[in-house]
Parts: sequence; structure tokens; C-alpha cells
Amino acid sequence: MSFAPYLSFDGTCEPAMQFYASVFGATDLQLMRYSDAPPGTFPDGVAVDRILHAQFTLGSVPLLASDVPPGMPVVQSGVSVFHAAATDALALDIFAKLADGGSISMQYGPTFWGPGFGMVTDRFGTHWMISVAPST
Repeated sequence: MSFAPYLSFDGTCEPAMQFYASVFGATDLQLMRYSDAPPGTFPDGVAVDRILHAQFTLGSVPLLASDVPPGMPVVQSGVSVFHAAATDALALDIFAKLADGGSISMQYGPTFWGPGFGMVTDRFGTHWMISVAPST
């Protein structure tokens, strides 16, 4: 068993997940709309353009997301998505892409525990912690 991040959006799931897939180089993005559900699953016309479920995989770990139904609040629980890139240069590139249009809470740079770490909230409201994978 494992844990996997499941992000919630208010109508911006599709562009967010397309952006994340491009940032992380994922090629297996899947999008399922509310309208793809069998007839009668949801009231007619409810959230037809919203994403019921989206996912892609990086390594063996999925990043999952959906849009909440209209009128339902997006719950912010203080969770961050952590990503350890293979190299410092790659981590810095990912951090810069996520920061574009977002807000930096801790600039990416060297720390006492490793060559690089930073925290950013992207333009879709997702909080990220970007680091470098430990060397073996």
C-alpha cells in the first residue's frame, strides 16, 4: 500500500494537470469528465465540462486530481506535493516553471541538508516542495 496525492480544483483541473504533465514530462495523462459517466450517474447538465478524474504517473507514483462539483468548496488542508528531482539543475527548472504565475514561499537554493530545496504555490493554487533526490 502507499499514499498518492489527490488534488482538488474548482474548474481548472484540466489545464492544471496538462501543465503538470508538461512540467514533469509525463506522457500518460488521462482525463475523465463528469459527462463520461454512465447516464443517470449525475443530474443532467451538472459539471459536464469538469474533470471527474485525472491522473498521470511519474516513475511508479500517480498524481491524481479532479474538479469538485459546482457549488462544492475546494478544501485546502495544508498539504504540499513533494518532488525530488534527479539533479539540482532539473529541480531548479521544475521550480521555475511552477513559480511562473505563482508565488514563492521559499526560494529554491542550497540548504544544510542538501544541494537544493524550495517551496512554491503555483498559479492553480497547489503548494509544492521541490528538492533534489538524495545521492547514493
